[in-house]
Amino acid sequence: MIPPILIVSDVSDTRSKGLAARLDRRGAVVATVPLAAIAFDTGSPSGLSIPGFDGALPDAVLVRSIAAGSFEAVTRRLGVLHAFAKLSIPVWNSAQAIERCVDKSMTTFLLKNAGLPTPPTFAVEGRAMAEAIAERELPFTPLVLKPLFGAQGRGIRLIETLSDLPAEDEVNSVYYLQHYVPRPGPPFRDFRVFVCAGEVLAMMSRRGDDWITNVNRGAVPEQVAGHGETELGALASAAAAAIGADFAGVDIVPAADGQLFVLEVNSMPAWSGLQSVVAVNIADAIADALLKFLADRPEGAAAARPYRLTAPANS
Repeated sequence: MIPPILIVSDVSDTRSKGLAARLDRRGAVVATVPLAAIAFDTGSPSGLSIPGFDGALPDAVLVRSIAAGSFEAVTRRLGVLHAFAKLSIPVWNSAQAIERCVDKSMTTFLLKNAGLPTPPTFAVEGRAMAEAIAERELPFTPLVLKPLFGAQGRGIRLIETLSDLPAEDEVNSVYYLQHYVPRPGPPFRDFRVFVCAGEVLAMMSRRGDDWITNVNRGAVPEQVAGHGETELGALASAAAAAIGADFAGVDIVPAADGQLFVLEVNSMPAWSGLQSVVAVNIADAIADALLKFLADRPEGAAAARPYRLTAPANS
């Protein structure tokens, strides 16, 4: 049976289109729908209403992006992903994995709990608690303040004195403080490793004049050569497993002494910069891994139901 696959994406970007095209070429029936457009509907047999599915359900869900929104809107959208899991539909990545990655404090907790090297980190509420941590830690190391929810290097600050701490209303009263990992520079360098289904697909180094080495901030993606690819891959695979992510972009930074630290795990990673410096086609690899996962499931694992798309693929 041809598997119908739902790609959840709130933007019609190159990566979402590429995934849909590659799944389509491999025989899947694909629809791309924003998560905001999927409704809870108790009148539907499944309890969900998905545009283009005529009451049916997909064989799998692949989450590319979730748009920002109010706390209520995001909660409802993640609830839809939880509902798919309740209906025994595989979701890459699951709502739980996404929640763990979005909340940097939980990511760090899980990394540390798994015994992975990650910088000492503190997440507290209120400026008084943040000041107490800063007073204790700053004599030994600068701190990096990151938004608890955030990506692509936005909102990151270096804290070197108490006066560098922002007011509570600038951070919604939550202070995520992490030891700064000293490294030579400029130029500064870190690594992004892409993991899918437990396997390392690709990796790159990011070189930039800014210590925040995100490509969207001007860092240059480069091939990894002679930087301990085996160790990087092992760390990244273990980090993705600790979070429970089916695919992830793992950020790893080398300290001045060469020790590697896992900083973040991204459950909805972009890969345009990475794709520019590696030979493997990342969209192809994700499509192949998902279809292999579906094919390898025990017979009867997918519930018998009338899969049928009523809208054109990639609608």
